[in-house]
Amino acid sequence: MKILSLNFMTCAVKACKATSASFPLHPRDAELAHDDLELNKPFLTNIIKRIDWTALRTTLTELGFPPLPEEAPTPEALEADDKLATELHNVLIETEIIEGQLVCGNCGHEYGVREGIANFLLPSHLV
Repeated sequence: MKILSLNFMTCAVKACKATSASFPLHPRDAELAHDDLELNKPFLTNIIKRIDWTALRTTLTELGFPPLPEEAPTPEALEADDKLATELHNVLIETEIIEGQLVCGNCGHEYGVREGIANFLLPSHLV
């Protein structure tokens, strides 16, 4: 599961739908893997507008990455700054969670991640 994916996921428990604490899901005991992929600047400049920057900063801090700048870069700034583009590409596209859990900050429900795939199926009492 790519780190980028976490920026678009929230807790699936019905009681969490109306709370802001259910996003982002917090990685715990995460085993990370890194794939070397070619830098795709057009993709990054397009996706940067859709990323919740605060949530991304939280996720990366919890995973032990160096802190990102307070403000998200504009697509133009990202296009002009090769170093920043490479760093974002590294954490968003090349880094993935192989094993671990994603934990809801509201209800505490844990979603397991096995072999890079998160299990979002809920037990019947949480649906």
